[in-house]
Amino acid sequence: MRRVSKIAAAGIATAALALSATACGSTSSEKDKDSSASSSAGGKGVKVGVAYDVGGRGDHSFNDSAARGIDKAKAEFGGEIKELTAKTTDTEADRVERLTQLAQAGYNPVVGIGYAYANSMKQVAAKFPKTTFGIVDSVVEGAPNVDNIVFTEEQGSYLAGVAAALKSKTGHIGFIGGVDVPLIKKFEAGFVQGVKDTKPSADVKPQYLSHGSDTSGFASPDKGKAAAQGMLDDGIDVIYTAAGSSGNGAIEAVAGKKGTWAIGVDSDQYNQASLAKYKSSILTSVVKNVDIGVYDLVKSVKDGKPLTGTNSYPLAKDGVSLATSGGFIDDIKAQIDAAKKKIVDGSIKVKTTP
Repeated sequence: MRRVSKIAAAGIATAALALSATACGSTSSEKDKDSSASSSAGGKGVKVGVAYDVGGRGDHSFNDSAARGIDKAKAEFGGEIKELTAKTTDTEADRVERLTQLAQAGYNPVVGIGYAYANSMKQVAAKFPKTTFGIVDSVVEGAPNVDNIVFTEEQGSYLAGVAAALKSKTGHIGFIGGVDVPLIKKFEAGFVQGVKDTKPSADVKPQYLSHGSDTSGFASPDKGKAAAQGMLDDGIDVIYTAAGSSGNGAIEAVAGKKGTWAIGVDSDQYNQASLAKYKSSILTSVVKNVDIGVYDLVKSVKDGKPLTGTNSYPLAKDGVSLATSGGFIDDIKAQIDAAKKKIVDGSIKVKTTP
């Protein structure tokens, strides 16, 4: 069965307004990371251009999830990959130039990782109508050659809220967002609802690391660590961070205080080598399977049937999930599974705004 479902673009208009890299994304980079790889595919393999958000490959979060999809496609089909990475200082002109460079060089598809590419992609896609573009976490309206790859972040976050409520001993829980934009607000909304539905007496304190067009909140582990430390000092004992590589700092802070838990995001952070010394404090992670959407797009172009329009990856289709590595939520699996079932069958409607 095809793993992609069409949904009305109007239904996610709010998400289209989001401005920065998805729930996360990153480590800052002062200049474009530019790499390419090729294999002996006799010119018949894929030729994929990737424009990462800040942090790029190696952020242990959002961008790395996308990279796994690219790597899988290249391993299966052979060919060439060109990767460019955004800077925290990027202007709209910088993003237009990055996408244009990839399209002019003949890469197809050209994939923008993160909603910050929405406006620039609309401009560039119109100039290269024979190229298929893909964007993660946004919807580019009126662009017939763009695959809008979106996820139900709020649903995965709801399950994290259930876990947090059941594991918290103090009833005080924290949420750290990278930037206070609509996309990250979806993470907050689902998480808070999951906590409150499970334990109405619990309280959730939200905090954002940067605001508006300032995307540094996705790439500042020091800010994440400071925010988490402040929460721990206030008696919070479970912290969910949706802030790209800034979350690494939050996890470090949590690991320094016995009896507290961190919840990771985008990738299964328990299994990340760079966080290995903190993994005993990582309760779970809300996994956002960006790799599935990116792989589906590359394969569709390779097959000559490019995906376009809006394609959603919800909880019901494993677009998002809750990691079980470490076994720390095994004892509450029944409650989490019950909540998942209710979300999938529509009994629980998860909010997308706080």
